[in-house]
Formats: sequence, C-alpha cells, structure tokens
Amino acid sequence: MVRKYFGTDGIRGRANATITPELALKVGQAAGLLFLRGEHRHRVVIGKDTRLSGYMIETAMIAGFTSVGMDVLQLGPMPTPAVAMLARSMRADLGVMISASHNPYDDNGIKLFGPDGYKLSDEVEREIERLVDADLSKRLAKGAQLGRAKRIDGVHDRYIEAAKRTLPRNLDIGGLRVVVDCANGATYRVAPAALWELGAEVIAIGVEPDGFNINKECGSVAPEALCQKVREVRADIGIALDGDGDRVIIADEKGHLIDGDQLMAVVAESWLRDGRLSKPGIVSTVMANLGLERHLAGLGLALARTPVGDRYVLEYMREHGFNVGGEPSGHVILSDYTTTGDGLVTALQVLAVVKNQSRPVSQVCHRFEPLPQVMKNVRYKAGKPLEHAHVRSAIAAAEQRLDGQGRLVVRPSGTEPVIRVMGEGDDRVLIEEIVDGLVEVLTEVAA
Repeated sequence: MVRKYFGTDGIRGRANATITPELALKVGQAAGLLFLRGEHRHRVVIGKDTRLSGYMIETAMIAGFTSVGMDVLQLGPMPTPAVAMLARSMRADLGVMISASHNPYDDNGIKLFGPDGYKLSDEVEREIERLVDADLSKRLAKGAQLGRAKRIDGVHDRYIEAAKRTLPRNLDIGGLRVVVDCANGATYRVAPAALWELGAEVIAIGVEPDGFNINKECGSVAPEALCQKVREVRADIGIALDGDGDRVIIADEKGHLIDGDQLMAVVAESWLRDGRLSKPGIVSTVMANLGLERHLAGLGLALARTPVGDRYVLEYMREHGFNVGGEPSGHVILSDYTTTGDGLVTALQVLAVVKNQSRPVSQVCHRFEPLPQVMKNVRYKAGKPLEHAHVRSAIAAAEQRLDGQGRLVVRPSGTEPVIRVMGEGDDRVLIEEIVDGLVEVLTEVAA
C-alpha cells in the first residue's frame, strides 16, 4: 500500500514546500493523539539537526503536540540515535527527530520513535497519515489540558556517557590520532567530546554549522575532506558521520574508505570470537555486496537480506533475534546498545577492535574483496516506470544474461522520485553493460 507522506525513513522533502509548517503541525497533532495512552501527563522529546528550517518545523510541531495536550521537551541539535535513546530513558511517549539525514540543507524531514525508542511500524505510520488528513478540531485539548514546552539541558552528556558505556570499562583509545568529520550536523558537539574523553587525540572537522552547510562537501556522503585530513595529519583513522549521526564511513590511515559492509564484517568477526553474536549471522539489505555474503559464509555465518531501509533491517533483527545488522551506506545497528543506526557507537566498536589488535586500520577493516558493483539512478517525473511492460521485459532479459553469476536490484527510492539500478558480479564489463542497458530503457519510459 502506497503511503502519502511517509517514505522508508520518515517524512522527507523540500523544506517549506513539501515539509511545511502546516504539515508539521498536523503530524504533531496526529502523532500526539495516537500516543495519548493512559491518564499520566504525556510528553514528547524533540531533537533536530542543524538545518535552518529546523527552527520552523520544530516550532510548528510544538504547536501541534501542545494543542492535543502533550508536553514537549526540546533537546536542541542532537543525533538521531540520541533522540531514540532519550525517548526511552526519559519515559517519553514519543521521540521526534527533525532531519533529512544526508540530504542538502534545503531538505528536511520528520522521524518518529515510540516510547521504546524504535521507529514506528508501517501500520502506525499509516494511522498517523489518516489522522493528518482528518478533521481533528473536536479532539484538541482545552484549558488546563494544553501542553507545555521547555528546553532541557544535560542531554548531550547523557548520550556521550551512553555511547562510552558500549566499550569495556578498562578500554581507552589513548595513543590513537582520530579525525572526525561531523558533517556540520547533529553530532558536532557530542562526537569529538566522546572521542576525547576516551583518550584519543581528536582532530575535528565539519563542526561549524551555520544552518546551510550541513553535509556540504563534508561528512559520510562527501568524505574527500576526511581522507585528505587523515593523510595531512597522519592520523590512525578517520570517522565521517552524516548530518543526523545515524551512519558512519571510516577512512584508514592511508585515507582509503571503508564502507558499511566492511564495518559489519569487522564487528561480526569480533563478536563471533567473543561469543557475543546472538545468532550465527547478520542482517543487511538487498544492496549488501555479494563479497560480504561469501566472506561471512566462510566463517559459518549467514547474511539475511531485507528491503532497503534500516527500519526493515531492524524489524528483521527483532523478529529473528539478530544483534548485528546494517547497510553498505554505514547505517549499522548494534541492538545490544541501540534501537537505530548509530554512527558514533559503530565507530567506537571499530576503534575497540583496532586497539585490541594493535594493527593498522587498513589491516583490521579490510575483511574481504568486494565484487564489482555498479549503481546508477534514473529520475522520473510521475507514474510507476517499473510497471511498464517494456521495463519488466528488459529486467527479465538482464537477469537471464546474469545466469546466476551475479545480482541485479532495480527499485524505486523511498525518499525521492528516482529508480535505482544496481548490478554486481565477478565480470565488471558484463555488469556495466546490463546496468547501462536498463538505464537506457528506464530513461526512455520516464521521459
């Protein structure tokens, strides 16, 4: 069932065009009404990244929540995983993160978490959509039942301590020179502080947000600055977070990038040795490299695949009892510690392995040779290109050409009007031919 507002990771779009104050207010009212359960004084925690539009959306959502009788605790700029953690630890009825993650500053979005710190299910999001489009005027709070709003202090320290507690008590990372790129986003205060408190020598970049520069030529989506800085200062490791802090990409001491697939392999192997894997395997999406799957199989571990989106990874993990999962993009979920992707916590787990093994990051984090993978995007204006008969026929022919010697994934993006075409296999030339052929067909249909 196609949803009107929610995509694979909350509601997202152009600020003040798609994500308007009116919509934010209605989402606040709808979500607030849905979570008014019991007779206690209800409350919601709201965090945001550093986008200029965050002020507008936050104010509108406060109006929505307070109008239905919910108190609001404003956290200020905080990473997404911190909001999820604080919703749970502060016994809130809801958590809200105002962010468009890795998108440019002029986009924004709304992510919602339940009182358990987990993202809402598809069913709950559909019910919120129904209420957003309904007349709620008769369900608004009256008089003394209206909510209050206030900013709270000390939440950064709470999150920093929670992140540090994911490491063994006697472990510090002293002696390591760490470059951390906070993408001028939500982690610009907490990530450098946590790394410094653990003993590292910290060189922080992307820590001067101005409302416009989030993810701009920095962070996990543009890690060139990180790689350059690592080489420049001869750092042991580079850590690139995204705008809301739920994903991470690592650079080794040579300035070479390490993606989420490699990071999951590092954690899985470490936890396997320590007897900490809850199941003999991990969970990732259809986009995970086939090289990771083959590497894990050599260790006696399985790779379970889900649709794209960390929420689907997490749902599978919870249903089947896995405690390690994630995506190649660097969304890594370690459910012993977090209820969503957490870039800082993932980086700390990698740093712990590096420290324990006393080997360079290039050796610790290069666990397998990835298979050639080609991915291209085709933008479309309207309709459903993948349902076109010519496209379906082209996909079937492409899969026949692969003949089991690789994988092909053709899917719509959950956050923008784009069809993503990904092919991988041992023969790069063949993969490129197949992907280019499908892109040509899709472009003709989408024109």
